[in-house]
Amino acid sequence: MLCARLFTLSLLVALLSACSPRMLLVRNVADELAGQGQATEEDIGLAREAGAFYLKLSESVLRQTPGHLPLAESVAGGFTQYSYAFVAFEADRLEGHDAKAAKRLRERAARLYWRAHRHAMAALELNNPDLLKALQPAPEGRNGPAFRLPADQVGVAYWAAASWGAHIALSKDKPDVVADLPLAIRLATLAWNADPEHGNGSLASLMGTFEAARPGGSLRQAQSYFDRAIEAGRGRNAGAFVAQAEAVALASGDRVAFEALLQQAIAISSKHR
Repeated sequence: MLCARLFTLSLLVALLSACSPRMLLVRNVADELAGQGQATEEDIGLAREAGAFYLKLSESVLRQTPGHLPLAESVAGGFTQYSYAFVAFEADRLEGHDAKAAKRLRERAARLYWRAHRHAMAALELNNPDLLKALQPAPEGRNGPAFRLPADQVGVAYWAAASWGAHIALSKDKPDVVADLPLAIRLATLAWNADPEHGNGSLASLMGTFEAARPGGSLRQAQSYFDRAIEAGRGRNAGAFVAQAEAVALASGDRVAFEALLQQAIAISSKHR
């Protein structure tokens, strides 16, 4: 059903150039695609195949309506999740017996994360001309520009920051990319200031990951963010447990805690399939 609806939408997109109220129709398609991005699929293979088609179709529509926040959120989130689940994960699986293939996949994952980031940032910048200024550090002795992220943009900002952080994590051999980490953290912080409960703890989890990763970061503060993420997710956010295992337990060398957190994540995922 999902694939059939997406195919119908792709035909509609192809016909739009012949329509006079073209932009109105494009926005209607964008609205529909944004809603489709929230659909769930239990079959992993089908999700992978349909996901690639959905992303290409949605991306083509988003390029015509770059300021469409719901579609930008859906596309950025889609590319980020696709990269994590189907590309970066496969790289980790191959690492032990085919390092070259794993390296190629990580490079591809980094490109997909960056693609997600650019789509999200384009939408944010169109809706907030002062956003880039707000991300820059204030001159010494001065306060930064007063900027409050609108509530309807928190989701886009979350995916912009999450994909940015993932891109940086896979680009540690590129100093110019790593140098953007403070900007990614500031973007996540803007989203946090607007809605710390966003995503049932997903944003809090991202803040914890950034806190643990930043130079001079506090593992205690990171743990506080993860505690809040787990509380906001009511114990059903498996990603928060995985992030805490990687950012806190692994960094502390606590193997027992690391394995226990992963077991909790597995239990949650199995329970909510």
